[in-house]
Amino acid sequence: MFRILLAEDNPADVYLIREALKEHGVDCPICVAPDGRRVLELIGKAEAVENEDLALIILDLNLPLHDGIEILRQLRGSSVLAHVPVVVLTSSDSPRDRIVASELGAASYLRKPSNLEQFLELGAVFKNLLASSNPTPNFRLKESANEA
Repeated sequence: MFRILLAEDNPADVYLIREALKEHGVDCPICVAPDGRRVLELIGKAEAVENEDLALIILDLNLPLHDGIEILRQLRGSSVLAHVPVVVLTSSDSPRDRIVASELGAASYLRKPSNLEQFLELGAVFKNLLASSNPTPNFRLKESANEA
């Protein structure tokens, strides 16, 4: 089963997020959902099998078919997945989106960076959330990006 659910419809952002994770030594299965309908399907499947492997959700608010706030509401209503940290990673700088995401328990609300270096630094945020939410993880967090 996957450890990270990445809800993102932009292939370039998916690539950059994967690179940011690699840059910070995060080595675990990632499932990419390109639209809100697929995210909701995956959430439903994870609930049905009581997936305890899911460790982090990276959620864009501006997804086609179902938006990120709707998805966050469903996650927080789930007895199986409510504990999973959610990082909202979006181009939206709307104060309303920030407030609602916070009220719904998002672990972090981050604007998508405009340059590569800042994008790669997001890997540190993801790594820290994975490490703190999983004291005995069954996936690999390398000590450094240079570790073999």
